Amino acid sequence: MGIIARVTLKDVKTNRMTRKPSKPAKSTGPARFAVAILAAGQGTRLKSQLPKVLHQIGGKPLLQHVIDAAKQIVPATDIFAIVGHEADRVKDAVKHNGIGFVLQTEQRGTGHALMMGRDALSAYDHVLVLSGDAPLIRPETIAQLRDYHLSQKAAMTLLSAIPPDPFGYGRVLRKSKTSALVTGIVEEKSLTPAQRKANLREINAGFYAFAVKPLYSHIDRLKTENAHKEFYLTDMAVILSKAKSKVVATPVADATEVAGINTRVELARLDAMLRDRKCHDLMLSGVTIFRPETCVIDAEVKIAPDTVIEPCVQLLGSTKIGANCRIRSFSVIQNSTLGDNVLVRPGCILDEAQVANGALLGPYSHLRPGTEIGEGAHVGNFVETKKIKLGKGSKANHLTYLGDAEIGAGVNIGAGTITCNYDGVNKHQTIIGDGVFVGSDTTLVAPIRLGNGAYVGAASCLTEDVPANSLAVARARQMNKEGWAKTKREKMAAAKK
Repeated sequence: MGIIARVTLKDVKTNRMTRKPSKPAKSTGPARFAVAILAAGQGTRLKSQLPKVLHQIGGKPLLQHVIDAAKQIVPATDIFAIVGHEADRVKDAVKHNGIGFVLQTEQRGTGHALMMGRDALSAYDHVLVLSGDAPLIRPETIAQLRDYHLSQKAAMTLLSAIPPDPFGYGRVLRKSKTSALVTGIVEEKSLTPAQRKANLREINAGFYAFAVKPLYSHIDRLKTENAHKEFYLTDMAVILSKAKSKVVATPVADATEVAGINTRVELARLDAMLRDRKCHDLMLSGVTIFRPETCVIDAEVKIAPDTVIEPCVQLLGSTKIGANCRIRSFSVIQNSTLGDNVLVRPGCILDEAQVANGALLGPYSHLRPGTEIGEGAHVGNFVETKKIKLGKGSKANHLTYLGDAEIGAGVNIGAGTITCNYDGVNKHQTIIGDGVFVGSDTTLVAPIRLGNGAYVGAASCLTEDVPANSLAVARARQMNKEGWAKTKREKMAAAKK
């Protein structure tokens, strides 16, 4: 006890919380739950400079997936991430959620993490302990753990699983085969011959519910008598059982839901599982996805019914796609919003773009951040846009760059047109009114304004504003020199002799 007391006191003194909850008033109302997410580990087997919980699957950090699930069970202000390795980096990545943080300066095991959370968690009746590297956990399963814990009036409730192969996992020891009571958890290497013969298949999933009072009444009994010299939270099952407190376990229906990540191989496998789940849910909601195994669709993507996603499409970030759209193969759409009845032809790239109903894109269009494409507008082959507004029914169909421009309705932008928006120091804007016709191979040197209904002759280089309904031509007058080419060839032939 002396060693544990010294470690605990030292660590509590070095612990720094970014937010302390106010002590709730005594109440006879519903039990108050906190969520503690274990997120302090380094993840050495990932062989990465990035903290383990910030590695991504489905377009989000592992920790963010767990936070999102937890926020459907308790308010964000009742969620605490216990951070340690690269703590500031982890906090910066998820602080927008409004959660609290507990600093585990030394990473001395899962039990030690809860020791560090004593000040933050003691204000609650119960705490749900989640793993920050198990991103497939569903809110329904967290609710199952909470509800079973309350129904059993338990001091500790384990979430368990029965995987096809339990090798390598800690096994749940029950008082008897039919008993709800748990007497302990034994690791694979510590199984006795009798236990191996019993073929114990129920494993500890690493998610727990604790009644806070018995947890912190007994947590200082944890010892570090193990190979890693760490305080293991799993040992609380034996400690609480011996203290005549009730310890139970409830199995999760799908063992893959509680899978954690230790290697890049496992990271890829869980990413595939999450994306498969996402495609499954989208298809059930009315979206057609051809060859879903070839598509990369992030967790936050939203797609309305009757939209068709062809093979080899990537839909990333917070992308939203309306109804009756078609996204053709090899397109990559990130953090963009598409209205209804939009056709995206093959090979388009969209990043932070807004596309209105009935627009037509591609093939091979590149819409960069700040692009707003109006209703029924066309952006075609090898057209690049950046920070523009393209009005209703306007068209830029071929080989064009449009940057820092406002383009009205019913405008035709000829092939090869360029807005020269950058003078080497500052960006400047091009304004094109409604009904303007811009001839092919035109260069518009910003700042410049083309009035409504203006025409621009092909191959013009414009540096001055064009009044409404005017024709602008800015190129050298054509001059034909008859016989010049014949004379040139004769001179060239003579020079070779």
